[in-house]
Amino acid sequence: MQWPYWFLPGAIIIGNWIMKFRANYLAAFKLKRITGFFMFNKLCAAVIMTAAISGSSAIAAQASPQQCGKASWYALTSKTASGERMNPAAMTAAHRTLPLGTKIHVTNKANGKSLVVRINDRGPFIKGRVLDLSKGAASRLGFINAGHTNVCITPVK
Repeated sequence: MQWPYWFLPGAIIIGNWIMKFRANYLAAFKLKRITGFFMFNKLCAAVIMTAAISGSSAIAAQASPQQCGKASWYALTSKTASGERMNPAAMTAAHRTLPLGTKIHVTNKANGKSLVVRINDRGPFIKGRVLDLSKGAASRLGFINAGHTNVCITPVK
């Protein structure tokens, strides 16, 4: 028995696109319905496998042990993505993808100072930056006046 194309993992998410693509695919090549359906299943499997492979490499890249880049600091008192109020004096940070509550070891590459902070917010929203630190964390790392610095971050286990 051949499984229907919508049974493939992930195909449900792009179901409408698949139906439109299948109609265009069959019309463009003037294939019989059965032959087109069989070929379309192979095409769907190839697309989904490619997406699965590239998705797993993105997850592996995210879970890499160390990430280096630019960091800045902020000192708002608004609510963070975790729901708590931002405390500028606390040792907290904002990261785009790390789970909220994750503790990371941050090292300032300019002066070698380091500390452990907790991810409690999302950001930074400026291209090229990997981390937004609270004012207290930035002060302990020694880059308040500069506003930004190069850091390396490593998740704490």
